[in-house]
Amino acid sequence: MTVTDPNDMTLEELRAALAERLPQEAVFEGWSEKALDAAAIALGIPVDRARLAFAGGAGQMVDAWFASVDRHMTDTLPPEKLAEMRVRDRITQLVLARLAAVAPYREALRRALAVLAMPHHLAMGTAIGWRSAEAMWRLAGDTSTGFAHYTKRMTLLGVYGSTMLAFIDDDSEDYAETRAFLDRRIDDVMKFEKFKAQMKPDPDRHFSIARFLGRLRYPTH
Repeated sequence: MTVTDPNDMTLEELRAALAERLPQEAVFEGWSEKALDAAAIALGIPVDRARLAFAGGAGQMVDAWFASVDRHMTDTLPPEKLAEMRVRDRITQLVLARLAAVAPYREALRRALAVLAMPHHLAMGTAIGWRSAEAMWRLAGDTSTGFAHYTKRMTLLGVYGSTMLAFIDDDSEDYAETRAFLDRRIDDVMKFEKFKAQMKPDPDRHFSIARFLGRLRYPTH
């Protein structure tokens, strides 16, 4: 991809363009200015313009990348393509589409999650995860409101987050272990009514974005 007129692009357009290239550089350089500069040069964007677009630093770069994953998922599985599937299959395919988008950049993904694990980025990490869950349910055709709306997204966020953890270290062929893990966990999404009845259980049994990101910062093995 070559950006022909970067000076005519808005900062939002620059972020979107750079977000497509950044993970390729972040695999080696992390989510750093060095990675940003390399992405800008590869796309023909002046480095100073790129730095202005991502004045917020690493967290803003990661946010833009996950937003590009949202767009990839939407392009790959528009509502009309999902219409003939069962709801369970829609959610499964949407999660798999997201994993396929980041699969070439698993090290960049690991580093991105480490960025979001920093205390000052926890709110951003939660917002990014919620945005992803909202996008998946919206594409799946969900029109729920009120408490059901929120519990569905909380449950899916848990499934998606734990599946990413499995995916990062999965060396099986075609990520078969992650697919099997997702298949087992997707039942949680379909049982959100049961989830509502368990809103006061042992917190260790339910997904926590803070605990999820904390595990990335402080590995247990």
